[in-house]
Amino acid sequence: MTNYQRLKGLIAASFTPMDANGNVNLSAIDKYADLLADSKMTGAFVCGTTGESLSLTTDERKSILEQWVKSANGRFKVIAHVGSNSLIEAIDLASHAARSGADAIASMAPCFFKPATVDELIAFFAPIAKSAEDLPFYYYNMPSMTGVSLSVTKFLEEGKKVIPNLVGTKFTHNNLMEMGECLTLHNGEFEVLHGYDEILISGLAFGAVAGVGSTYNYLPDVYHGILKAMQDGDLQKARDLQKKSIEIVEIIIKYGGGVRGGKAIMNLIGIECGPCRLPISPVSDKEYNMLKNDLLKIGFLSK
Repeated sequence: MTNYQRLKGLIAASFTPMDANGNVNLSAIDKYADLLADSKMTGAFVCGTTGESLSLTTDERKSILEQWVKSANGRFKVIAHVGSNSLIEAIDLASHAARSGADAIASMAPCFFKPATVDELIAFFAPIAKSAEDLPFYYYNMPSMTGVSLSVTKFLEEGKKVIPNLVGTKFTHNNLMEMGECLTLHNGEFEVLHGYDEILISGLAFGAVAGVGSTYNYLPDVYHGILKAMQDGDLQKARDLQKKSIEIVEIIIKYGGGVRGGKAIMNLIGIECGPCRLPISPVSDKEYNMLKNDLLKIGFLSK
């Protein structure tokens, strides 16, 4: 791997900007990238769950990644999610990521025909990782979306034997015991990127030093504060800040979850992300007004 460095800090899971007709709007990414740079993000995680990856075409995913690399302009790292139900498509996306200047790649397990064993998961990922062998490869573990609940610890241990550029996992699961096992495996050989914003404090307590989250996009000060408080040993401050995170998460759940509700918040703060692609329904004008009021109540927006 070329110039591999372990990730630290906050990586924003980026939304995919779209116009009113559900077409990708690349022109919004420059301003979006400026926001992440100003927020001191370590990186952007592109075309993952938050980015509606499996609702996009391969060509769209390529053009989105290219624009993010261009717009980031070296100010933060760009991690490309290349997962697909099609192995051939995932290999193509990984190879493209390497050519386009991405800093790393990650992949979910396929979620239609699912691997039944760790060996099958390794067999699926090996050619994907090989097609971008100079880039770090992360297994994006998210059982709630993929339905794949195989041992991540075993995957890391056995996968490393045949996937030289396997460096860790984006761990979006609330099984903190397993997360702890991954963090201590082989004396901390593997990176574990914490993936649940509302329990970041727990991942940090286990020893994680980096997180990937959608709410980092519009609540960066809270999460930077949690990181610092945990580093300083100020657990009460970290708890108080985590409560603020939970308030936001409760609101986005009310409006359809992290992608639908989160995208609506991005629109409200001036980053034109537009609607989600169907089957996720558009946010109505009435919902936007209700959302504004809910955000005003918790002090997130000013009048």
